[in-house]
Amino acid sequence: MPRALPSGAFAPPKIERMLDSIVLDPLSPADACVIWMHGLGADGNDFVPIIPELGLPDSHRIRFVFPNAPTMPVTINGGYVMRAWYDIVGANLEDRADEAGVRRSQAQINELIADQRAKGIASERIVLAGFSQGGVIALQTGLRYPEKLGGIMALSTYLACANTLGTESTLANKDIPLFYAHGSVDPVIPLALAKQSKARLETHGYKVQWHEYGMPHSVCAEEVDDIAAFLKHVLAVG
Repeated sequence: MPRALPSGAFAPPKIERMLDSIVLDPLSPADACVIWMHGLGADGNDFVPIIPELGLPDSHRIRFVFPNAPTMPVTINGGYVMRAWYDIVGANLEDRADEAGVRRSQAQINELIADQRAKGIASERIVLAGFSQGGVIALQTGLRYPEKLGGIMALSTYLACANTLGTESTLANKDIPLFYAHGSVDPVIPLALAKQSKARLETHGYKVQWHEYGMPHSVCAEEVDDIAAFLKHVLAVG
């Protein structure tokens, strides 16, 4: 069970408007940022409890931003309105993503990156992370961002808009550290699709740090440890 946020490690959480986001600021002035997108039907609170499990020292200077996706009707769920980064238009995982919605969310995450840069965070000190639908947006945005970013964490997800990646990817992020994690018994996004996405990324020259766990569509303790090691490495913490 995730622990509550440890006292002394972060300032009190605050809500910021833009893409309505939960923000965890370090006690010292932030010099890095992780923008972390939740999955379908969840919200920005979803991954907040994991942060204490990362074992960051109290002296760390990472700001965590957890944006809330907009609410919209989701076709595959009978038009039920929920938080979603894009509509899921069918069961076919190959082209299930609403491309216009994916690109709209990409633009919104670009705004969050611009906001962090305006607050003094260098682009190469910004990591994009996301679970499931949120991972789609992390990949979509990070691989196409025009300036160097610190890394991408793609958790239990897949590559959307794959056919345009070759023409839209940027040289600035061709060597971006890319953490890709997936469960071997995921019933929502099958492992085969994740591996296909990994192969497509490698075809385009990306070096994928692949992690596979014996879990369903979720996060496990071993994965959290690997996430912690990745963030500490790419953001030079401790």
